[in-house]
Amino acid sequence: MDVVRIAGVELPKNKRIVVALSYVKGIGQSLAKKVLLLAKIDEEKRVEKLTDEEIKRIRNEAESGRYHLEGELRQKQATDIRLLREIRCHRGVRHMLGLPVRGQQTRTNCRTRKGKSLPVGGLKQKLEKK
Repeated sequence: MDVVRIAGVELPKNKRIVVALSYVKGIGQSLAKKVLLLAKIDEEKRVEKLTDEEIKRIRNEAESGRYHLEGELRQKQATDIRLLREIRCHRGVRHMLGLPVRGQQTRTNCRTRKGKSLPVGGLKQKLEKK
């Protein structure tokens, strides 16, 4: 088997299967271990060493419908955020303003949410030159 796809994501060949499964959005370390336990596959096995039958068991368990993965998960998160915005709760307003949602401080830090900092005194100098 050359390419292993689970939920539309190609898994890296040279990694252990428990680590490779975490490349799928919605599957972390604990869920990867749970899926492999239910599929009766050793966690230490490398992706390239898996047989077609083992891949089929992993795919059936992961895509069984019990878990939200990839596109379905992204869609669910987007609708949840849209609902927060519509009801205009505190978290929804923070999403709209592009500020941290979970109570972090904003006086300093949080540059990834707010964007590049703008200089404060620059406007005054431009007005005086004219």
